[in-house]
Amino acid sequence: MRLSKRQLSALETMGIPAWQERVPTDFPKAQDQVPTEQFVPVNEGVSETSVPEAETALPIQDTSTWDWSTLEAAVRDCQQCSLHVGRSQAVFGAGSQQADWMLIGEAPGEEEDKQGLPFVGRAGQLLDRMLAAIGLKREQVYIANIVKCRPPGNRDPKPEEAAACSAYLKRQIELVNPRVILVLGKVAAHHLLDTEEALGKLRGAPYLYADTGIPVIVTYHPAYLLRKPSEKRKSWEDLKLAVKLAGGNL
Repeated sequence: MRLSKRQLSALETMGIPAWQERVPTDFPKAQDQVPTEQFVPVNEGVSETSVPEAETALPIQDTSTWDWSTLEAAVRDCQQCSLHVGRSQAVFGAGSQQADWMLIGEAPGEEEDKQGLPFVGRAGQLLDRMLAAIGLKREQVYIANIVKCRPPGNRDPKPEEAAACSAYLKRQIELVNPRVILVLGKVAAHHLLDTEEALGKLRGAPYLYADTGIPVIVTYHPAYLLRKPSEKRKSWEDLKLAVKLAGGNL
């Protein structure tokens, strides 16, 4: 099936030359199954280096029975790590709670901290165009971050900060129960897959999240693509793979 005019326009906006999008992009229909052997289980095929937990981290809460309102209230009031000291507000997540797609980034930035929503700056605008290229709107997916509070100076979250938020993210994934998880950037990939492997080596292969059977695809963070537009073509390939695993087509 050919891409729609809207999708072609979105690709051009992303900076991908028009001739490239004519590469055949047909995918199996929803009923077609991707062979299980194509998946790389988490912690298999990647580095075994684990993300260390901070010795001073508070005990991770048992969130397994929490509903959305309980979970969001806990995040808003959270003081599990030092990031709460400098935040304007926690950034819980946004989108459809019954979404087929879940997108996971690393941490809120300055604009996200102000507005209380994930991916609302320039990187968020590019993310919207990436979604449009595969026929999705922001309202149709669920977007969250590894940590819910902005690190000072927009630095990468520390391992202990990610560990402090891990139970919240795990419960978000359980509640959404998406068809596919798209991981945006190195920090989020390292945390979710428990590895320190280079992002370039994690791309291009599907993983499975924990024991859920949910496919995980790793791609570049939109902020990185703004700095290095030449990598947008690789992200397009990652998006096509995620579409395939979600049971859709272009």
